[in-house]
Amino acid sequence: MVLKLPGRFEGTKGEKVIYTLFDSGATFSCIYPDFAEEIAEPQKMLTPLEVATASQKTYLKINERITPDFYIDDIRMSDEFIVVPNLSEDAIIGVTTLQKWRIKLDFEHDKVIINPKIAKAMLKQLK
Repeated sequence: MVLKLPGRFEGTKGEKVIYTLFDSGATFSCIYPDFAEEIAEPQKMLTPLEVATASQKTYLKINERITPDFYIDDIRMSDEFIVVPNLSEDAIIGVTTLQKWRIKLDFEHDKVIINPKIAKAMLKQLK
């Protein structure tokens, strides 16, 4: 299931509001190349990532990624977004990011639910 909402992305080159698809069926978070380049300098992967697409027996070779901060309801989060040529959406937040930040999707109300306590940056002393 999916939701599509605006999100603010911030990187080393600037920021941009992008309509973002929250997709529990996508493994990775992805971004369209033109938007990636507006936000940050894409980083080359030492070893390209080969990912399966929704089309049967179709694979894409991914060579670049960015690591922007992104804001949903003014809550700051961060993750890796792979740069996908010919992506059908501006950006997709996949299940790895949804799980990392414990983001819940409320399809009945077309809302994304984020616990601000989980997204709060914390430093702890390890003993």
